[in-house]
Amino acid sequence: MFEYNTQMKKMVLPEYGRNVQRMVDYCLTIKDRDERTRCAYAIVATMGNLFPHLRDIDEFKHKLWDHLAIMSDFKLDIDYPCEIVKRENLRTRPEPVPYKLEPIKYRHYGKIVEEMLKKCCEYPEGPERDALISLLANHMKKSLYTWNKDVIEDDKILKDLMEYTEGKIDISVADLKLRSARDYMPNKKGGMRKRNQ
Repeated sequence: MFEYNTQMKKMVLPEYGRNVQRMVDYCLTIKDRDERTRCAYAIVATMGNLFPHLRDIDEFKHKLWDHLAIMSDFKLDIDYPCEIVKRENLRTRPEPVPYKLEPIKYRHYGKIVEEMLKKCCEYPEGPERDALISLLANHMKKSLYTWNKDVIEDDKILKDLMEYTEGKIDISVADLKLRSARDYMPNKKGGMRKRNQ
């Protein structure tokens, strides 16, 4: 009677296939340690042949020996040519990344825009600060446009700019000309429209 894969034992590393798993299972049954070690080297060579582009890289060879140990459920008693992974280290989880969980006033602008606006307030008055405000305001309009495809009024952006900076940056529409929403629409070739200079 035909035997289906679903009826067979579940494979630990299915990327090597059932025949390699059978070779590992056979290797576990060999009584002589030297013969078992030779068999393990042959299995690792076969595993390497499945990935010929990685076969000769030292790190990959080390990984193959780790995989052999995992496939044998760490029961294979041979002289490994390198230090293999320990069973207890196999399921270790990385340390959690410490994120600052601070609230964001408007999510569509993001945290980086908030921080850049705070830095912008520290700049002395002058053309450099004005250029930075213009860049940030245009970026805010672009960010808002990605979330909301309706008509975006420049007053809304400048009001948000003033709110973020607690009134330190108060600009009127006449003082700052923002790009039109049409500039943020992709053209037929997939890129953004070029701004008319």
